[in-house]
Amino acid sequence: MAGVIARRARRQRVFRWAVLLALGVFFVLPFVAMIEFSTRDPETWPLLVDWPALRERYPALAEGIVNSLLQAAFTAVLMLLLLVPTAVWVRLRLPRLRRLIEFICLLPLTIPAIVLVVGLAPVYAWVTYFLGGSSLTLVFAYTVLVLPFAYRAVDVGLSAIDVRTLAEAARSLGAGWGTVMWRVVLPNIRSAVLSAAFLTVALVLGEFTIASLLNRTNLQVAINLLGKSSATMSVAVSLIALLLAFVLLLLLSLLGGRLRKAKEPTP
Repeated sequence: MAGVIARRARRQRVFRWAVLLALGVFFVLPFVAMIEFSTRDPETWPLLVDWPALRERYPALAEGIVNSLLQAAFTAVLMLLLLVPTAVWVRLRLPRLRRLIEFICLLPLTIPAIVLVVGLAPVYAWVTYFLGGSSLTLVFAYTVLVLPFAYRAVDVGLSAIDVRTLAEAARSLGAGWGTVMWRVVLPNIRSAVLSAAFLTVALVLGEFTIASLLNRTNLQVAINLLGKSSATMSVAVSLIALLLAFVLLLLLSLLGGRLRKAKEPTP
């Protein structure tokens, strides 16, 4: 009996390692190919760390990088300003509307990006008329686009605490709603807020369809245009964008684990 259990455990261990090895090859091989291809031109990587030279030689790429970073930052701020107070207020005062708010927030996930663009095009005609054609105006569209992912992250954080009890306790001690939000609710859901912000940054940095169809410039549009003139530089920038997204998700996972450990009571 002991021999059968040992053989079964050995087979399961071999199967797990085989699956991990296959997944590792599947994910790592494209990165290796991208590194090999991007290093064929020896000027590519040194140019990427020389910002003045990069901006002079590839102005569209530099503009796309700056635009995407600004879009990611502004989208994260706007999303948190809109979503967190709304989610908290719905839980405190309008719990019957929670399912409706959840449905509205998840709706962009079910609509293809091309359909979103068709709907956004007339809106952006007015946005361009009033605010100009800056690429930063995409922040409004991106805020809608990231709602499904950001809402789930914030909702999970709020579900883990008793928002009503915390808010009523703070209010009974004389705290205003601003103090309740800033000093009571936000510290308890900072992991969820950071998760929503990281997901927003990762999604905005990888967005292509809306920017391209609305004739705006961001990192992915610049990479696509750059691929027609300098394939090695295009692949190198794509590799950096992918690694940045992975690093953000890794930081998200590590930070979430650390905060969960900090909340656990010490024995």
